[in-house]
Amino acid sequence: MKQKRVLRALLAAACLIALLLSGAAPLSVVPDARAVTQAEIDAKKQEKKGLEAQKAELQAQLKALQRDKSDALAQKENLDTQIAVIRSEIANTEEQITQYEQLIEQTRQELAETQQRHEEQYELFCARVRAMEERGTVSYWSVLFRSTSFSDLLASMDFINEIMESDQRVIEDLQATEAQLAEEQQALEEQLAEQEAVREELSARNRELNDQLEAARQLISSLAADEEEYKRLVAEKEAAAEREQQEIVRLSRELAEQQAREAAERAAREAAERAQREQQQGQPQETPQQQTPQQQDTGAALGGYIWPCSSHYVTSPLGARYTGIAGASTNHAGIDIGRVGYDTQAVAAKAGTVIISDYNKYRGNYVVVSHGSGNTTTYQHLSKRSVSVGDYVQQGQVVGITGSTGVSSGPHLHFEITENGEIVNPLNYLTNYIKGW
Repeated sequence: MKQKRVLRALLAAACLIALLLSGAAPLSVVPDARAVTQAEIDAKKQEKKGLEAQKAELQAQLKALQRDKSDALAQKENLDTQIAVIRSEIANTEEQITQYEQLIEQTRQELAETQQRHEEQYELFCARVRAMEERGTVSYWSVLFRSTSFSDLLASMDFINEIMESDQRVIEDLQATEAQLAEEQQALEEQLAEQEAVREELSARNRELNDQLEAARQLISSLAADEEEYKRLVAEKEAAAEREQQEIVRLSRELAEQQAREAAERAAREAAERAQREQQQGQPQETPQQQTPQQQDTGAALGGYIWPCSSHYVTSPLGARYTGIAGASTNHAGIDIGRVGYDTQAVAAKAGTVIISDYNKYRGNYVVVSHGSGNTTTYQHLSKRSVSVGDYVQQGQVVGITGSTGVSSGPHLHFEITENGEIVNPLNYLTNYIKGW
């Protein structure tokens, strides 16, 4: 048994020595340059726990609201918030799936590289053993017994010890490679299992989203069926709309005045700097033209507006409209654009600055963009807002995603235009619309 161990040590050492003498380059280790780590996925899972806690709190609030039937709009607002949280959960889950896909691909690549390294090491070892068998290898014992003195014997023993140490390193390297293979294979299997679980979670969240959207739709439908409650709602909504319109005009004009002051200050500052340079250089310099933001007017109609979404199907025009309930006619302050979903982009009909990006129980998520003093566009019932107050948006830039938040029984985009502080008919400015009323 000892002789076999000694022979194995010699064979392994010979392989190692041959490898070194052959000038073969050492196997390189691929640097760990992962684009995604498990820690990043764990952070997403932690974020998801926070969303789940927020949703549970909202569900408890909804149960309390449902016991009081007098405030259906508060229930709708709660459902809108829950729907937004579920959408965030879906986005979180989709990001986890993408991260798992990247992590799995990285692990598979590392596994293939480790497998190749193991196969090359094993093949080299086998090739060297076969070569030694064909040539006949000097035994351990002949190395020892050829010693001519005690010091020579000690030197031979040292040589043998070095061979044994080299053999042990080779064995340890092979064992480490095999352990790495097993570890990477297990990690891959765990990642695949976790990814599948996340995919199932995504399906569950999408089903939950559809249920909540239907619950919100039914709530508005039941509200419309209650004539007295609906009359009250219409009157309340009209009053709120008037207040909000006055605020929109105020903000628009205030912004225009602020921009005019800033432009005047900038012009005065540039003039002073130019005069100072002329005085220093002794010659007048050409006055540069004032640079102003450029808006994209391609396809724009009268007034420079473009359609605020891909659909041109108008389901409700501006003006008085009958709601189906006596005494509950309403003055529609804009147009409703249908044939949109919960993923259709709402874009700026004209370049300008965002003066409102908010939610209220009537308009839902809505955005107002100012295009100058008293000139604004409004985008209502969005499922998601993509801009913040103060943002400058180019014409055609996404301001949100269409939806059914606020007083809305289905996905559509309510669009308004204000000129000189007064609501105007968008259909006077937008061409090629399809009449759907």
